[in-house]
Amino acid sequence: MITVLRYAGQAAVLAAFVAVVGFFSGAPSFRHFPDDQALLKVSFTHGGARRVECRKRTREELAEMAANMRSTLDCPRERVGLRLEIDLDGVPLYQAQLPPTGLAGDGPSRVYERFALPAGRHVLDLRLRDSRRSEGFDHVARKVVGLAAGQSVAVDFRGSEGFIIR
Repeated sequence: MITVLRYAGQAAVLAAFVAVVGFFSGAPSFRHFPDDQALLKVSFTHGGARRVECRKRTREELAEMAANMRSTLDCPRERVGLRLEIDLDGVPLYQAQLPPTGLAGDGPSRVYERFALPAGRHVLDLRLRDSRRSEGFDHVARKVVGLAAGQSVAVDFRGSEGFIIR
């Protein structure tokens, strides 16, 4: 008799647990962003130019070095940070100085930003500086995007192709 009551109690507790899990699997509903908006994600990794140009070593410098270390070029590892600016319909949306990664500052710069935008047609002006220059930009693009409600669009960058919108 006690065994039957124990099994019935375990079944009741298990049924209650299953009912709670079943309820929360569908309710309350969760929305990542409002119904009338779209999501713009800017996500890429890109290495800037070297902070200092490579220089050719002299014969005297090479003679002082160990045989296995004799490289004719001296190239410091540090890279410049990236300058990224994004305008949406002529209004600044994002501006950042992205430092290089790595202990020696020799890794690529990384960016990941999300923006909830109203659905509709928008003009994106994208500008990126990845060189040692102090003014202006090395990569400039103007992209027209049509965003549907609930759509997610990604902005990527590749050095050979420039800005890519997917």
